[in-house]
Amino acid sequence: MWEWVAQLSPAMQALLGTMFTWGMTALGATIVYMTKSINARLMDSMLGFAGGVMIAASFWSLLAPAIEMAEQDAMPALLPTTVGFLAGGLFLAVVDKLIPHVHPTSPIEDAEGIRPQKRKRSTLLVLAITLHNIPEGLAVGVAFGAVAADFPSASLTGAIALAIGIGIQNFPEGAAVSLPLRRDGLSRRRSFFYGQLSGMVEPVAALVGVWAVLVMEPLLPFALSFAAGAMIFVVVEEVIPGSQENGHKDMASMALMLGFTIMMMLDVALG
Repeated sequence: MWEWVAQLSPAMQALLGTMFTWGMTALGATIVYMTKSINARLMDSMLGFAGGVMIAASFWSLLAPAIEMAEQDAMPALLPTTVGFLAGGLFLAVVDKLIPHVHPTSPIEDAEGIRPQKRKRSTLLVLAITLHNIPEGLAVGVAFGAVAADFPSASLTGAIALAIGIGIQNFPEGAAVSLPLRRDGLSRRRSFFYGQLSGMVEPVAALVGVWAVLVMEPLLPFALSFAAGAMIFVVVEEVIPGSQENGHKDMASMALMLGFTIMMMLDVALG
């Protein structure tokens, strides 16, 4: 089924995968053409679902293969996975403190980073989602790079499953940017533009991930774990809190369980 994808270069595979994830972000942003707001219960469920997908992808598609690769290289499996995982979370934490941004569910007064008050809300919203899309793009790039490097525990279908899962959870992220901007008075066209713009970073990050793997093959377990740590930081710092701010905690939690289950099924079935 995926033979034609196997004929492409690793960079093209990663670009194709992240073009899909970017497209899903844009698809989510198109909701702004249908409504100016969305039911809070539905949005919380969508964010919870996204969190579940990201958690499952972090383990099944990134950490588990990283442990297997480390064991095959006769090194302590805990060393690259632990260091990489913590480094990924620390990297996102530092970037989160430096880059001015505001979370979609937060007022402009709660903007974070260096001197955010000098930025427009539209810019801050796009920067927030863009920051959180960096680890997703890296994860896809590293996954396809691992396949090109012929690691036994890496598979093309597994990398495709990861891209599909991340694409699915990108849908609510596009809506989470475009709808607040529409409520703030921006036109539907500009709201959509900014909403889909946040996904543009994923193809760039994917190319960086592919390059890093092919140039530094021995560091692949570290790279996979790094992407996993960055994704988990995003889930804990933004996605889960955002899904529960409106009080629909039980529904958001069940949606997270559903997202985790679907991503796990995708990875097991295709990986």
